[in-house]
Amino acid sequence: MFDLVPFGKRRDEAFGQLAKSFGDLFSDDFFAPIKSSTLSFRTDIREKDGSYLIEAELPGFNKDEIDIDYTAPYLTIKAVRGEENTEENQEGKTVRRERRYGEFIRRFYVEDIEEEGIRASLKNGVLKLEVPKRQKPGGKRIEIEGEDQ
Repeated sequence: MFDLVPFGKRRDEAFGQLAKSFGDLFSDDFFAPIKSSTLSFRTDIREKDGSYLIEAELPGFNKDEIDIDYTAPYLTIKAVRGEENTEENQEGKTVRRERRYGEFIRRFYVEDIEEEGIRASLKNGVLKLEVPKRQKPGGKRIEIEGEDQ
């Protein structure tokens, strides 16, 4: 028997299905290895009179898994995680094995900082960096000698 749906409506539904299929294809986890090879993390940056304060959320990382590098004019924070969990049954056979690897990177463009004075601390999953600004030579007002004319 014939379908009682108007032709235009069937065409719209077919196009909608095609668009949904394309959307599913590109939002699928097929691209996850590409997207997750370098991940980002949340940061807060505040400017104080003589320095910048950067707070980065890195829960679960130890300080030996975090690398901070300054190569002018970029300050880079990189955290690498390699975690493996293995569970075995009583016969010593692997029942479940989970691995999680990831590289988290943030790069900041900063100029006129004292790289020797950068201080970092890690507490409760929050990395704090204090980045001192380079002290610019203060201006000096020069008085004009002589009389006004």
